[in-house]
Amino acid sequence: MTQFLTEDDFARLRDIRATRPEAIRDALTGRRRRDVLRGDGRLFIVAADHPARGALAVGGNPTAMADRYDLLDRLATALSRPGVDGVLGTPDIVDDLAALGLLDDKIVVGSMNRGGLRGASFELDDRMTAYDVRTMVASGIDFAKTLVRIDLADPGTVSTLTAMAGAVTEASTAGLPIMLEPFLSTRSDGRVVNDLSTDAVILSIAIASGLGASSANTWMKLPVVDDMERVMAATTMPTLLLGGDSGVDPDETFASWEDALSLPGVRGLTVGRTLLYPPDDDVAAAVDIAAGLVHTDL
Repeated sequence: MTQFLTEDDFARLRDIRATRPEAIRDALTGRRRRDVLRGDGRLFIVAADHPARGALAVGGNPTAMADRYDLLDRLATALSRPGVDGVLGTPDIVDDLAALGLLDDKIVVGSMNRGGLRGASFELDDRMTAYDVRTMVASGIDFAKTLVRIDLADPGTVSTLTAMAGAVTEASTAGLPIMLEPFLSTRSDGRVVNDLSTDAVILSIAIASGLGASSANTWMKLPVVDDMERVMAATTMPTLLLGGDSGVDPDETFASWEDALSLPGVRGLTVGRTLLYPPDDDVAAAVDIAAGLVHTDL
């Protein structure tokens, strides 16, 4: 992959973090903002909140996302491409991007609950360990996001649901859009596995939709599964499609996104590893294909 950022960029970032941390807050609050929806009313968001949950693997590489400089360079490349509306990340990622001056005219989505560490015994007790609503509003973050995994056999699920309900209520009160990413999950050989059957996705939507004291600002972030017409019939909430893990044939993935993007209620994509770490390592090309599926006038 061709490097987008330079060693001088990274040196400046390290210097800001060490000697002028207030510049990060200034970069966030002072950046040029935009409406969440504009033009064709669709969104293409690049996701990068996986590392904070201990999920560093991409495909067969267990530490693909461990190199922060490489990840930032891939994000910078993606954010430079036409049709990319913004980024989803935890505070560490967003702060780095803000300090590098890469967030002007971009939607910033703050990831809230990263307490469900991959492989942990408490993985389904997925508490808020990153952004909170008050900080996002004060910092000029445009959107909130939470992961809502539901395991009917795991008592930790109720703590997750309680935390999610509180976040939805706070976001609605603040007028902050909040994106829920629901799954029905189970444990298999010690790993949490999401059920991607059509009926399971529909049930997860029903449960997540009722969280909080108001759903006025709630969006959905949903996987592309079989019979997406039935899935989208389960909600009136604006929906972004998630990309899943890298490793599936790219042409097959893009075709499934294209079909699902045509459905009523689908507003775009929120995709991370699939585009940031494509099989041929050409981030710009992968992002351009996805952007063209979301924004067909590009």
